[in-house]
Amino acid sequence: MREDDRWAIEDQGVPSLDLMETAGIALAGKTESLVQAGQRILVVCGKGNNGGDGLVAARILGERGHEVETVLVGGGEGVTPDSKVNLDRLGSLRDAPDGRIGEILPDFEVVIDAIFGTGFSGEPRDAAAAAISSLNEASSTVIAADIPSGVNASTGEITGSAVEAAATVTFHMSKIGHWVAPGRWVRGDLEVAPIGIPSGAPAIPYAGLISDRVLSLPPTRSAASNKFTAGKVVICGGSRGLTGAVCLSATAAIRSGAGYATVVVPAELEQIFEVKLTEVMSVGCPSREGVFRGAAEEQIVAACEGADAIVFGPGIGREPSLERLLRSLISRLSSPLVIDADAFQALSGALALISERRQPTVITPHAGELARLLEKDSTQVAEHRLESALEAARISKAVVVSKGDDTIVTDGDRIAINPFSTPGLATAGTGDILAGMIGAMLSRGLDPFEAACVAVKAHSRAGLAAVDRVGVDSVIAGDVLDAIPEGLKR
Repeated sequence: MREDDRWAIEDQGVPSLDLMETAGIALAGKTESLVQAGQRILVVCGKGNNGGDGLVAARILGERGHEVETVLVGGGEGVTPDSKVNLDRLGSLRDAPDGRIGEILPDFEVVIDAIFGTGFSGEPRDAAAAAISSLNEASSTVIAADIPSGVNASTGEITGSAVEAAATVTFHMSKIGHWVAPGRWVRGDLEVAPIGIPSGAPAIPYAGLISDRVLSLPPTRSAASNKFTAGKVVICGGSRGLTGAVCLSATAAIRSGAGYATVVVPAELEQIFEVKLTEVMSVGCPSREGVFRGAAEEQIVAACEGADAIVFGPGIGREPSLERLLRSLISRLSSPLVIDADAFQALSGALALISERRQPTVITPHAGELARLLEKDSTQVAEHRLESALEAARISKAVVVSKGDDTIVTDGDRIAINPFSTPGLATAGTGDILAGMIGAMLSRGLDPFEAACVAVKAHSRAGLAAVDRVGVDSVIAGDVLDAIPEGLKR
């Protein structure tokens, strides 16, 4: 965004004051849509250009007949040149050098937050911190200018505190901080407003949102296709009490277009899979008390030979005795590999083991699993979602699917973020379904990054379709399985 601003102003000759004016007009327009008759508006500005956008909005709203007051947080020293111009145009305002605005907030039903913009990083301090705290304690409807103050626009991180907005008007394009948690959770409704930056800006975006266009990437079956050319997936996992994970993953794989699926499971439990899975083959390998034994290694390797993709780990169990077997298998399995769920127990602090594989690997941890893989506290990972995913990808040389409401897909260079909010997927088994879907996309010939993006998108759409059918609190994994065809529709 900084580079696009610079290019527009310096290379294209667009006056910076014009950009600020247009941003302020957009901000005023969104505010008007939320203000009811007779309500008063407070605009809380910082010293930077984000504050300048707020000053323009305050002037425009006043000119349109609204009752508006403006507060400058931290005093008038150090205001940017463009903001100073708009400060002079506005005229009267309140000064809050200490940021304590709690006493006046009850007088205003709607507040514009224009304290910090996309250039902010770190922790709000002193007057700004006090103002943010007051905003969050008030009952007013808050509209953020560009991004809620306190959110790092480049990462979504919040250090200390951030404004909790009902809506955000961002300028020119959305920012990573709007889409990655915890920033995602405080932005409210997001509106992107053009501000006059010409098309053709040369800056390359650092990340992208996964769009529906990815659904055109998987090949469609032709008259010449057969069950083997459509993609062969092997799902290896299962243990006593956890057979459902394998069944969900295997069914998801064939629902997602794989032509042939086999489950490799503990021999003692194979009959369960034979009963539950009508369309899937099964191979039983040596086990004890429903858990793979070390003696199963050679049979597992043999059963996985020739697979176009392997999904490794659903329901495999967390017995300490499995660690050596799992690590050895990760090194020996020679097909593209999706590592999920219980298989992560063998990789705690050993992510570099994956980097030694010759075939592509996709790992699908949730925040707790990613924390164990990186040997970090889960709170630290949750607070630094993007940084943690990138770190794991660079260590493992794998594609990381960091699961959450803001699922992040990265290979260490490319970053793709799922824009859909899908609370219906917060139920047991949906992660197993996602792993099977990624396996299917790998088996159909997509590269690992593409395969992960397609599966994440289709999985989210299936989750939304399931919610539409049964309601957000009633969704179970089977509903998502049934909705996979809707999720994959192009």
